[in-house]
Amino acid sequence: MKNCTVVFLFLTGLSWAQTGVYNSGGPLMPEQAAYDITFYDLTLFVNPDDSTIHGALRAEATVLEPLTWFVLDLDPLLQVEKVMQRGRSNANLLYFERRVGKLWIKLPEQAAVGEYLSVVVDYGGRPMIAPEPEPGSWSDGFIWSHSKSGEPWLGIVSVLNGADIWWPCKDHPSDEADSMALHITVPEPLTVATNGRLRDYVRHGGLPRMHTFHWFVSTPINNSGVTLNIAQYSELKDTYRSIGGEKVPVTFWVMPEDYVKAMRFFPQISKQLRFLEQTLGPYPFRADKYSVAQTRYSGMQHQTVISYGGSFRNNRYGFDADHFHELAHEWFANMVTVPDWQDWWLHEGIATYLEALYAESLYGIEAYHDYLADFRVGLQNRRAVAPRSSQRTRDIYGLDIYRKGAWMLHTLRYLIGKEALVQSLRLLAYPDSAMTYATDGSQCHFVTTADFERVVKDVSGQELDWFFEVYLRQPQLPRLISSQKGDRLSLHWDVPGDLPFRMPVEVRMGVGIRKVAMRSDEESISVSKNVLPVVDPDNWILRETPRFTTRKAN
Repeated sequence: MKNCTVVFLFLTGLSWAQTGVYNSGGPLMPEQAAYDITFYDLTLFVNPDDSTIHGALRAEATVLEPLTWFVLDLDPLLQVEKVMQRGRSNANLLYFERRVGKLWIKLPEQAAVGEYLSVVVDYGGRPMIAPEPEPGSWSDGFIWSHSKSGEPWLGIVSVLNGADIWWPCKDHPSDEADSMALHITVPEPLTVATNGRLRDYVRHGGLPRMHTFHWFVSTPINNSGVTLNIAQYSELKDTYRSIGGEKVPVTFWVMPEDYVKAMRFFPQISKQLRFLEQTLGPYPFRADKYSVAQTRYSGMQHQTVISYGGSFRNNRYGFDADHFHELAHEWFANMVTVPDWQDWWLHEGIATYLEALYAESLYGIEAYHDYLADFRVGLQNRRAVAPRSSQRTRDIYGLDIYRKGAWMLHTLRYLIGKEALVQSLRLLAYPDSAMTYATDGSQCHFVTTADFERVVKDVSGQELDWFFEVYLRQPQLPRLISSQKGDRLSLHWDVPGDLPFRMPVEVRMGVGIRKVAMRSDEESISVSKNVLPVVDPDNWILRETPRFTTRKAN
């Protein structure tokens, strides 16, 4: 997912983001912690003529704690017509209340632990509209746009605000439905490209002519990974053979005017899939599909149907990074998901770093270093990349979860080696080798920064708490102070909060490189008076802007 433009709405002097309406995650309220979502079934009519949606959402859940109110999230812009509780042989109307972005549904009687609930919400209206995005950007909301020929071209982004801007759900990353069905009706000849596999397609009689696309997601899916792409698409199709042996259907839904460009781009999909499979393990959603839908906004990691708003142009490293980044999220974001946004960097930082690894696979180590140098600009260092407290989307989102996360991995590679780093990422994706064969959803799991730290320490055999504490748990970068006096070079780490930091430092002296262990706060080494030493010559260490001083000998 790329950087975005954010739009705030205000209510009685406070932004909706502050009240939590247009925010996602954070501490989970007790009423929502008391149940586990197992299945969502979304039936929706999308009307491009008046920018409205109408339909029903069925939420199925298992009760974890005694429950009197069943609470879902839903944007106040959307109206609720009725709520029903479905049983095996009947359906009862339920009392409900709207409370600042929450839909409180009163159950007829207290639900007991282990009880199964099935609640249907009939709703509709004009959902939040995203402003027409500039090239390379996105904003949350419905994108009601048009193709060059004047046909409707629609899409949805719901990352920062949460999926409740367009359907009722439990808006928290810690609870994924085990599966999901989407039944989307649109006017002909529009196509609906969304998550999962297409199970059925039904044309309806009458005027205007309508048709319904019945999609089914067979594996767990996080709310922000659910989307709709609606346009008069052309299709490119292929079959990819996974390293697991399965044949995976591949589809690119592209606007007709860009069909030739998409044909030239299409072979990249299998090449990038192959690299990521070889690096991380099999493509996770082989039971459904892999697909790409062209959109009017920048890329987004919607599960099995990533959004592509790129320009069909390769970067200077020979590949389309817009597509690659979102494809990498199929492993880190969709299969491997954080249960709280405090660990969001595990999605974005790893996907960003994988771009650099791919550049290295194509053009070698120099391309790898150049790629990361491009990401070194713009770090903010205002908040910890992985704070220990629960976070909402707008609390944590920013450039650092991408670039600083990637650079932390770069420095970690310097410390433990490429092989250990890649093995750690692979084990984070597939902790058990048996999971590499799974296609039933059991391969999907949650991870935290603590899990990442544990895996890296196990693989490397090193005690690395000092490393993670500085780079992930607090915001500021360490500063390396270098000074030369005569034939002695002194190196000193100035670390925020005087935290321990035992990062070894390479020093180039002429044609040779020496690694200084930095076992104490300050180390010094002998250098030739005729050679200017270069500290960290290959730029491996994430630190503040380097500072170097030379003093004349007494």
